[in-house]
Amino acid sequence: MPAATLSAKDLQQLAEVASIITAARDAMSDDIVSRVAGAMSEGIILLDRLTRNDGLMRLLQVLDRKESQQLLVALADAMHAASQDIAAAPPATGGIGCMLRVARDPGTQEGVRLLSVIGKHLSESLREQHHRGG
Repeated sequence: MPAATLSAKDLQQLAEVASIITAARDAMSDDIVSRVAGAMSEGIILLDRLTRNDGLMRLLQVLDRKESQQLLVALADAMHAASQDIAAAPPATGGIGCMLRVARDPGTQEGVRLLSVIGKHLSESLREQHHRGG
């Protein structure tokens, strides 16, 4: 847009933007600039360390899958529900009878099965990594 066609409103808006930039520049003390530069430097170092970590990169790839995200949502929901259940329940009485009641619960059996499957796959993966020399 040629300068001759700028309206008074356009000039007023430009003046306001210039005044905001000037105020921001004036507010930036040496201390703030040093802290921001330090934080950015630490952030770059952290990012470099994270991207060099093959295990973390693999975890991020797995977490990008829809089924992994669903598992995380289910885990978060389960943690919330468990914390409420524990808070509302009386303390366990202890003893073998109490343990047997817990063991008979289908939810307990499903939980043990889930942990068993995770343990199985974790063991297989660790053995495979060890055999590869990782």
